[in-house]
Amino acid sequence: MAKRKPQRRRQQSPSGLSVRRTTDGRSWVLVHPRCARETAEDLEEVRLMIDAGEAEIALDELRWILSDCAENIAAHVLLGELAAEAGDFPLARGHYGTGYQLGLQTLRRAKMPKPLLYSQPANRAFFDAGRGLIGSLEKLNKSTMANEVVATLVELDPSDPLRLREMLDTLRTGGAPVVDLKVELPKSDGK
Repeated sequence: MAKRKPQRRRQQSPSGLSVRRTTDGRSWVLVHPRCARETAEDLEEVRLMIDAGEAEIALDELRWILSDCAENIAAHVLLGELAAEAGDFPLARGHYGTGYQLGLQTLRRAKMPKPLLYSQPANRAFFDAGRGLIGSLEKLNKSTMANEVVATLVELDPSDPLRLREMLDTLRTGGAPVVDLKVELPKSDGK
């Protein structure tokens, strides 16, 4: 009697996130785990709570969502927003950073496929986490790290729809206009 070969299981990423080509084949999109997709309505309710000024209730709801689905990038983004609004930038960095790292690790496992466009709805939470992380890093005087996040996100979506470079300039200058101090002197004709 022939031995039956064991079935090969499809490799699931440890985070539950994956990446696939878009249907038109021109770009890539993050595929969020089922648990994250199933909490979309809950996240809308949390946004309404935040808009109504019910931050404590929203925090409890977000913690509950993450207890069932730690890979929910959008929930991490909302927690980062709440922390940033409260002025707790180390905590904001942690939440935004977790959301950003979840997406980045998934992309690295897939050999950094490009482009990953912000215009794809499934990619927005990842980019929003990155944008929040950039702001938090700047507030914490970690400019080199902020530069790295900007470079990565702009490499993934070169159109820079969130205007991350401009945002970084504004954060660094306090909104003052950037003036180019390089002045071209007229060339002399050797005399």
